[in-house]
Amino acid sequence: MKTGLWIARRFSFARKRFRIINVISAISLGGIITGVCTLLVVMSVLNGFQKLARDLFTTIESPVQIVPLNGKGVVFTDNQLRSIRALDEVSLAEPYAEGEAVLASADKSELVMVKGISASARRKLMTDTRSADPYFQDETLSAGQQLASRMDLSPMKPVKIFSPELVSLGLESLSEPYLLPALEIPQTTIASVFSIQRLFDDRYVLTSANFARKILLLGQGEFSGIDIRPKPGITGKELENRMRAWLAGSTLKQSCRVQTLEEKYRSIFTVMQLEKWVSFSVLMLIVLVAALSLTGSLAMTVIDKQRELFYLRCLGLEKPQFMSIFIIQGGMTGIAGTAAGSFIAWAICWLQEKYGLVQLPSKSAFLISSYPVSMHAGDFVTVGATAILFCLAVSLYPARKAAFIATSHSLDVKTN
Repeated sequence: MKTGLWIARRFSFARKRFRIINVISAISLGGIITGVCTLLVVMSVLNGFQKLARDLFTTIESPVQIVPLNGKGVVFTDNQLRSIRALDEVSLAEPYAEGEAVLASADKSELVMVKGISASARRKLMTDTRSADPYFQDETLSAGQQLASRMDLSPMKPVKIFSPELVSLGLESLSEPYLLPALEIPQTTIASVFSIQRLFDDRYVLTSANFARKILLLGQGEFSGIDIRPKPGITGKELENRMRAWLAGSTLKQSCRVQTLEEKYRSIFTVMQLEKWVSFSVLMLIVLVAALSLTGSLAMTVIDKQRELFYLRCLGLEKPQFMSIFIIQGGMTGIAGTAAGSFIAWAICWLQEKYGLVQLPSKSAFLISSYPVSMHAGDFVTVGATAILFCLAVSLYPARKAAFIATSHSLDVKTN
């Protein structure tokens, strides 16, 4: 292997009789650098948009939740809440009530998602969104912007909101009069209109946890789950693992499970991941084309160096050693191109992250002014490894050609 590496280095940097080989080699190296750099920049931008979407989700949702296995509500004791809050990884653990309800205003009505949050969670929401005023009071609502636009909702406008189950109870009350007290339709007003993320803006209304429990007909002390947020420096995965371990030793393990943000909104995050890896597959074609041009460069080097290959054969080199020379030469080109492309991509992403050099086309339509980027070490490793494997794979044909020429019995082939 050391002999093959030394000869490969000599063949790579030695002067060649056919100058076109140098041109093709430069094109191959430039193509690999361009492909790797472009691919990593695009993947980092897609990671940035995914991180932005996740950050917007976590203004209302938490990265990890404890939710009931069956049914729409479960009772959490004060001791259980204190036990969760005492964990080193947890900064906030608050019960919430969430479910579908019918929102009616004047002649319009719509099925919406109600989320009731605690006072602590509401204060965090105000901090995250830099809002000076509370979104709602104890028994008022805050409606998403798009929902408010469709239903002509505005602050101080009276509305009615009730669970769809109230309709079934109404039918049952015809034969069961004792159910009549439960048929009261909650009436309230719109306290504010919020704009956070399209999903929430389109169908969510926010209110206090107690009022949401009343709307959703939850029993005394029942909640839909617990929102759990990590301390700074703790990743969502670390928090998830810690909560799974806690739940395994808790009395709630028979009735509850751990749910992550990605599981709750699986379709949205799956589409984002699919978009990222489709982009990877398409842009990797640039690297593949550059690697294929490397085949031509190496094949011409074999022709150019066939006399030297004959001399090496006379010195005792065997067929596997001849193949290793050109496989190593292709690998060296792949490593050099990948390293240069990765460094350039890292520099571009770092500058964009720090200074926001490339602005979004319409700043008013987004919450941010420039393209977000988020560099993942796994992406750099995956792209680099794939590019190098491509270069090694396309080196097999010229390597086999070199071995054939070097071991041929025809002196004319060797000495031409």
